[in-house]
Amino acid sequence: MKKLIINADDFGYSRGINYGIIDAHNLGILTSATIMANMPGAEHAAGLAKAYPGLGVGVHLVLTCGRPILPGHRTIVDVKGDFRRLSFYQGAFTVDLEEVYDEWQAQIETVYELGLKPTHMDSHHHINSYAGITEVFVKLAKEFGLPVRNNMEHASLKQIKTTDRFEPVLETALQDEQAVSRLFNDCESIEVMTHPAYLDKALLANSSFTYPRADELEFLIDSETVERVRSLQDVRLSTFGDL
Repeated sequence: MKKLIINADDFGYSRGINYGIIDAHNLGILTSATIMANMPGAEHAAGLAKAYPGLGVGVHLVLTCGRPILPGHRTIVDVKGDFRRLSFYQGAFTVDLEEVYDEWQAQIETVYELGLKPTHMDSHHHINSYAGITEVFVKLAKEFGLPVRNNMEHASLKQIKTTDRFEPVLETALQDEQAVSRLFNDCESIEVMTHPAYLDKALLANSSFTYPRADELEFLIDSETVERVRSLQDVRLSTFGDL
């Protein structure tokens, strides 16, 4: 049976995102989410996840949003102690990779401390795929024995569980039966990335990616979408725990 994982990023960013993810799972076809352990809504997200144990929850490692869990960083934060923005990494950049390792290890351990057993790892803004940072990400995946998102060079994925394919655009990947069939032409497992949410003030005030999240939520719980995906032959809605 082929496996289709539909994952929501940014669990824990805000209550609006958290409730959007839970509704996308409870009312729709979302199977998985990744939690941002450093964000204000992380504890709220963990409580919701425990109420819906069918939702697979992984770790959404953060380096470009909010504040770190550990104090004392010098190269991965700005003068106010916040994580540097993504634009810092979009060019030549220098950071202390030991800081990245220590912070990400703390984020993973925080998810366990919240009472969750992570199913996998990915990262906010795909920062795990950036030069140098990939090695830290892979090292932690091996140490914690966690599957990862398939968004890196193939050589980096040796000896780590992942899906055969990663699809970043929800509506294109699942727009009709033919699109889904094409996805599985040469694959046994696929992850589709999503960002469902209700738009609360925390999201509107702090994120540049807002209204498309409401569209994705609507798509994921739409009755025609749900029926189309759930009726697929030889395809089972899955989590990274099923790999």
